[in-house]
Amino acid sequence: MMLNEIRAASSVHLCIDMQRVFADDTPWHTPWFGRVLPRVVELSRAWGERTVFTRFMPPRQPQQRPGQWQRYFERWRSLTLEQADPGLFELVPELAALVPPARVIDKRAYSPFHDTALRASLEQGRVETVIVSGTETDVCVLAAALGAVDCGFRVVIAEDAICSSSDATHEAILTFFRHRLREQVEVADTASLVTLAGP
Repeated sequence: MMLNEIRAASSVHLCIDMQRVFADDTPWHTPWFGRVLPRVVELSRAWGERTVFTRFMPPRQPQQRPGQWQRYFERWRSLTLEQADPGLFELVPELAALVPPARVIDKRAYSPFHDTALRASLEQGRVETVIVSGTETDVCVLAAALGAVDCGFRVVIAEDAICSSSDATHEAILTFFRHRLREQVEVADTASLVTLAGP
């Protein structure tokens, strides 16, 4: 399929975890966040009500999560809701201002398709294509893309509107998308995807 075959009416822009905790000076700070934010804002404005923002939400205490998530949040206890400012888990102001018409889905795992209403909502809306932006390329963006693939959606990665803390793994994941999943995942730039959103 060609990128220009995307139908805006059956597509959504899924923006992953563009939250203050990744933008601000925290242990989870993502250095490229500010660099890609203008393009994420551009995509989010263009897709308007067809934009869905996700937020990665930690537990109040590590033991409130199952299995290895407890180990994870013991490591990052300073970013549990018991210790961290809850405001850190809000969208950055530039994106929060776009809700509504955009909407927000909270998630407790890397993938927004795990234990949320996202899949049902997209299927009810007859969505065929999911355009993915956000942070981080090699963790939650990857999980979102694979989750969408598993659900059967066409996936397009906005390559200049995703970011990571690691240049090496960011590039590795883009290579993975282009070469291993090319029947299910496409990679495009923000300008092309904004044009497809229509007037």
